[in-house]
Amino acid sequence: MVLLTPPGPLVAADWLAERLGRPGLVVLDASVGAYRGIRRPIPGAREFDIDGALSDLSDPLPHTMPAPEQFERVMRALGVHEDSVVVVYDNAGIYSSARAWWMLRAMGFDRAAVLDGGLPVWEAAGLPLAEAGAEEEPPAPGAFTARPRPGLLVDRHAVAGALADDACAVLDARSRERYSGRVEEPRPGLRRGHIPGAVNLPFPDLQEDGRMRPAGELKARITAAAGGREKLVLSCGSGVTACVLALGAELAGYRDVVVYDGSWSEWGRPSDLPVEQGPGPR
Repeated sequence: MVLLTPPGPLVAADWLAERLGRPGLVVLDASVGAYRGIRRPIPGAREFDIDGALSDLSDPLPHTMPAPEQFERVMRALGVHEDSVVVVYDNAGIYSSARAWWMLRAMGFDRAAVLDGGLPVWEAAGLPLAEAGAEEEPPAPGAFTARPRPGLLVDRHAVAGALADDACAVLDARSRERYSGRVEEPRPGLRRGHIPGAVNLPFPDLQEDGRMRPAGELKARITAAAGGREKLVLSCGSGVTACVLALGAELAGYRDVVVYDGSWSEWGRPSDLPVEQGPGPR
């Protein structure tokens, strides 16, 4: 059998449609929160449950990366093998699917890609959806092995160190209103504002009509936000949309990129960690 090979970290809807149902291809729906179950899935898609089994539910912070053993167990139950090609998508477009892609990378799996534009673009192209009410047969267990790369997801201590490193930029993927502290945080109990020294780059700025912008545009936008610095630490609300910035950085050619797993859900809690409000650095 000729193995499938993803063309890169992003695949177009027509690329996936032409290969749907081929041996070795696993399609995963990584929708979160209110976006879960609002559309009929792509045929054969299985659930990559970031809200549940693919988070460490013993941690008070939302969407914390689970232990390697748990991640491996869930991937095997989803039928993922070492030589599988995994395409992840979500119902919002490119929102939480990038988090699934980054998690797979953090566990040593590089044969994964994000569906550009997600299910909205798939639907708009008139591509097939699963029959309403249809139930998929459980897949045969996979032979996935987790090989953690601990440096891809970092904690608040690494963020503090990055803020003191002139070669590093901390980018915040939240909206301008949340970053500046003009609105309350959606999660109760969090302070308003941003990490002092972090630069705002809302994740939708890297997209156009629901798809990721071309590599040159991504490079220009990230370079402007990062002030030309090549080392990036990416943050957001709970480590989900920061991964959209990670995807954009990968497409733009950045190679020294990490995601702050706790993000504002950790930094913004009442504590002695400093918080700043206002427009921040430019």
